[in-house]
Amino acid sequence: MKIVAIIQARMGSTRLPGKVLRKVVGKPLIKYQIDRIRESSYLDEIVIATTNNKKDDAIVDFCRHEKVRCVRGSEKDVVSRYLRAAEETQADVIVRFTADCPLIDADTIDQVIKAFVTKKIADYVTNVQERTYPRGYDIEVFTMQTLEKISKIANRTSDREHVTTYIRDHPDQFHIYNVFHHTNYSSYRLTVDTLEDFQLIEKIIKSLEPKWRYFTLEDVITLLEHHPDWVNINANIEQKGW
Repeated sequence: MKIVAIIQARMGSTRLPGKVLRKVVGKPLIKYQIDRIRESSYLDEIVIATTNNKKDDAIVDFCRHEKVRCVRGSEKDVVSRYLRAAEETQADVIVRFTADCPLIDADTIDQVIKAFVTKKIADYVTNVQERTYPRGYDIEVFTMQTLEKISKIANRTSDREHVTTYIRDHPDQFHIYNVFHHTNYSSYRLTVDTLEDFQLIEKIIKSLEPKWRYFTLEDVITLLEHHPDWVNINANIEQKGW
């Protein structure tokens, strides 16, 4: 069973263009994310799924430099982009990431993948169906068969763009399992969609990265508990809807 991480990434973010290649301490955010995903005990390969847009040549160049496989496809039909990436890597299982989660850690990734492996009848295992993890720690695991199914039957533009919304909106058609954190951290926003988000993530990375490379979610929460004012930096940001 080949388990492949597919990270969707593009330069054309509406609220913070070019965010995936914004640097903290000289290193692009997506590089932090890739390095941290690589620490997973379950993943066999990582692939970046970007668009055919000219502006995303920068992501292709980054992948070439980092020796990470990269595939390109439609900007709006992200389902087709995932399907191409999964086919090219001969994936049996896909772990979906978005490129705005530079703090994601291997412990969280492995908890969700382990749940998928254990729940053998599950089509889709995630920690976002009922959220107890912060935004920015979103993980979704599904089979190649599930991806092929939604590619065939998901027709709404929003479902094609957001990949897994069709699954979550149709629990009658899929076996879904949600992973819960023992403490509810869902109020924390640790993703990068705006300049305020970036400013918070920059503070966290600068504080933790020099001490130990692969800090965990618990390390981040402890840091924020010591600096409660930091949480206010992006407290007013509303998450985009599906």
